[in-house]
Amino acid sequence: MDIGVLTVPFGGESIEDAFAYLSGLGVDAVELGVGGFPGEDHVDREASLDDESRRAALADLLETHDLRVSALATHNNPLHPDEDRAGDADRELREAIELADRLGVDTVTCFSGLPAGAPGDSTPNWVTAPWPTEHAEAHEYQWDEVAIPYWSDLAEHADAHGVDVAIEMHPNMLVYEPTGMLALREATNERVGANFDPSHLYWQGIDVTEAIRFLGEHDAIHHVHAKDTKVYESNARVKGVLDTTDYTEEPDRSWLFRSIGYGHGEAHWKDVVSTLRMVGYEGALSIEHEDSLTSPREGLEKAVDVLQRAVFETRPGDAYWAE
Repeated sequence: MDIGVLTVPFGGESIEDAFAYLSGLGVDAVELGVGGFPGEDHVDREASLDDESRRAALADLLETHDLRVSALATHNNPLHPDEDRAGDADRELREAIELADRLGVDTVTCFSGLPAGAPGDSTPNWVTAPWPTEHAEAHEYQWDEVAIPYWSDLAEHADAHGVDVAIEMHPNMLVYEPTGMLALREATNERVGANFDPSHLYWQGIDVTEAIRFLGEHDAIHHVHAKDTKVYESNARVKGVLDTTDYTEEPDRSWLFRSIGYGHGEAHWKDVVSTLRMVGYEGALSIEHEDSLTSPREGLEKAVDVLQRAVFETRPGDAYWAE
């Protein structure tokens, strides 16, 4: 199991400097933004698609620093009711899949997207309750008339290129928890699976290891983000966890994204790693730094420190004691 990093926090540095720094920390893999919210500071998607020399230069740089690419990232909203925005997001995602194929990368990470609640609406609508019944009707429309047709076609595109699409379960997106993730996978094909990011599950009250088992039973985990969350009960007991307070108003929030080990202890992360191995996942744990209480470098270095003690570096041996 590799320790990886989503390189977005280092977008202000050259790719050469970022790779040298990460390799020096003992990082094994990088997740590279190629569009959408992650941006494309280190890899120009369109230019790389058309230029074999750019792709070769990236491969050489990765080899120099003993790194591999765990995934290309293009998180956006391809289901947006604004046709131009949806079109841009769809093009980014399809081109990311094509670029992954040409680079020999097997995974693209993304969001499911979120449609409007009805034809003609202009704003995405995150439905979280079935009543009043117009919300249930909106939810049905989002799935049956928008998401499933779009993702069925996108999944075929991914399959044609031999690339897995790893969807991050994220609030304010249609797929934000494991049962929805599995529903979309079952409605499309096995190229569609999870970019398992526990940080968004913790504050929803979801048991992360149970979620790993649930999705793992269906071989539905394509990639993993290593990212922690701390729920601050003194605030959550008053206003719950559906919190619209700005992320930088830390004392007033019910929860915050935290560096690995600052939301849950090392023992928990060892349990996460062990459960991932139980369900057959041996890919990257890609650290995503979004902790507003620490700098990217310090947060990343502390996360790497915890994960280096948690990950397994060898394959299991024979269970000789059971013979």
